[in-house]
Amino acid sequence: MVKHPEQRVGVLVDVANLYHSARNLYGKKVNFRKVLAEVVGQRKLIRAVAYVIRSDNNDEMAFFEALSQQGFEVVMKDLQVFPGGVKKGDWDVGISIDAIKLSHKLDVIVLVSGDGDYAPLVNYIQSTTGCLVEVAGFRQTTSAKLLEIADDFINLSHHQFLINH
Repeated sequence: MVKHPEQRVGVLVDVANLYHSARNLYGKKVNFRKVLAEVVGQRKLIRAVAYVIRSDNNDEMAFFEALSQQGFEVVMKDLQVFPGGVKKGDWDVGISIDAIKLSHKLDVIVLVSGDGDYAPLVNYIQSTTGCLVEVAGFRQTTSAKLLEIADDFINLSHHQFLINH
């Protein structure tokens, strides 16, 4: 796929998806700075948004601050805890709404997640706005459907995108 310097790019990162994939696959953390540099390349970065879930972990605020210092706009949502102890924290709807809004102003949306729930979003943006949708994720945990429909796939399974705990 041709990527030219004049393309306006928005990067939307499902932090929990990447974090859990890296931990489960490699026992490591993600180097978000390198991920951002790789997915943007020589193009014009317009927005980079990291979607995070806030729990009661003291270490997470330092992590969120680090994301901010690396060029991400950090958007937080509280972890929901339901009666019985079930926990839920995802950004699928929020990321989808932001992607649709941004797709009218950008040439490329880079969705950094392997979650197959985003397939209808990718199809919608591609068919209605003319905006390209690239997906970045770990190949082993990226939905086959996303791999099939994305305009490009950036495989983060290389160790340059990982750091030790």
